[in-house]
Amino acid sequence: MFIPFSTIKKCSSRGREDQTIVANLDSAILCSLSSFPYFALVAFETGGILRLLFLLVVAPLAGFLHYFISESVGIQVLIFASMAGTKVSDIESVARAVLPRFYAEDLHPETWRVLSASRRRYVLTANPTIMVESFLKEYLGVDVVVGTEIEIRNGRATGFIRQPGVLVGEKKAAALVEMFDKSPHIGLGSTSSDYPFMKLCKEAYIVPHDTKVKPMSRDQLPKPIIFHDGRFVQRPTPLRALIIILYIPVGFLLACLRLAAGILLPMRYVYFVLHALGMRITVKGTAPPPPEKYTRQSGVLFACSHRTLLDPIFLSISLGRPVTAVTYSLSRLSEILSPIKTIPLSRNREQDAAMIKKLLEEGDLVICPEGTTCREPILLRFSSLFARLTDQIVPVAVENKMTMFHGTTARGWKGMDSFYFLMNPFPAYQITFLQKLPQEFTCTGGKSSHDVANHIQKLIASTLSYECTSFTRKDKYLALTGNDGTV
Repeated sequence: MFIPFSTIKKCSSRGREDQTIVANLDSAILCSLSSFPYFALVAFETGGILRLLFLLVVAPLAGFLHYFISESVGIQVLIFASMAGTKVSDIESVARAVLPRFYAEDLHPETWRVLSASRRRYVLTANPTIMVESFLKEYLGVDVVVGTEIEIRNGRATGFIRQPGVLVGEKKAAALVEMFDKSPHIGLGSTSSDYPFMKLCKEAYIVPHDTKVKPMSRDQLPKPIIFHDGRFVQRPTPLRALIIILYIPVGFLLACLRLAAGILLPMRYVYFVLHALGMRITVKGTAPPPPEKYTRQSGVLFACSHRTLLDPIFLSISLGRPVTAVTYSLSRLSEILSPIKTIPLSRNREQDAAMIKKLLEEGDLVICPEGTTCREPILLRFSSLFARLTDQIVPVAVENKMTMFHGTTARGWKGMDSFYFLMNPFPAYQITFLQKLPQEFTCTGGKSSHDVANHIQKLIASTLSYECTSFTRKDKYLALTGNDGTV
């Protein structure tokens, strides 16, 4: 088929700073031809497994309509299947907290090379504006996003779309004419449905689909994605979505067996049973022995990096004995199912300090000074509260690996966090015990509590090859939920 435009590789990025660039999203800014994975994320995160199943069932019909009848009708089917009846606030939440991470892993390097050369970026897309606008504006610095507008009634998406309809073909050209008084400098498209708007630009380049093109790395984004939410580890292509749907009943049963082993068996046996059930627990370093009874020796305070709610439990498994954990927030279900003693913090520093000192008199204690989990290879700022309460501190570097489901959430029901982690086919935990903090690096040795906390953060970060940051629990929840995370 004859293509009336040069390929994007022939587009120079020099001298484009003040030129206007208009680009299509699917298979131009993004490498993927299909937008199914992003609709699947919306479907699952807002409607659960049944909504994802419904979307997967109608996806072949949408594909047939898209390629053989009408691109517009095919997209309408995907919109209806994934959004009908869903709260608009939930879709916006997914667009802000879940989709950006997956979009960022699908960016076309050639398109970004040209797009990033200009300060005036515009995007036309057939996808619903509500899905893509947050990522494009916040992380790619796009000025204006014009996409398909969904119909809303009483705060919920009806599944239908507003006029002028799905933004494809001539409708993209009409949107471009409405935006600009004169022709934009560059138009970037990928399929024949983009030709109408591309012809209105002074220069136009096609982004050919090439399976050999690898998406650009996320560290090239003008703004890094540090906080993100959602349960899926990988982008849910149709095949992955099918595998997940078929696996979830098996995975839930497996999670229940793993959970039962942790609750019912003595801690010294749990390691071996979990290993037989497909979990890999690696222990490095030398753990301190348990405090001797009938002595006045204070218990050890284990200061851990925080990856999931299960961190204190896997530390206990590594030690072969239960260790009390203090937590910042824990669902009632997680508290009931926990095989170790958990004590919630009140967030009143004096009350919490008194309680921690009392617990240390009774035995060893584990605390996660970050106060919340983070999925990226970074450590959030460590609270300094624990540092002034004892000089018996052992830093612990915690890492884990998940291949299917994330075991944390900021937006969803936290009671399911442990189940989702344990549902992974072969989840892994690595616990590294570092040397007990020398007295000269403790408050007893003259250091401030902030210095001690910062020192431990750096020790753990160095062990894990993570980055230290000053981000806090409040920063995470503001980014993902719009509140400070206080319950």
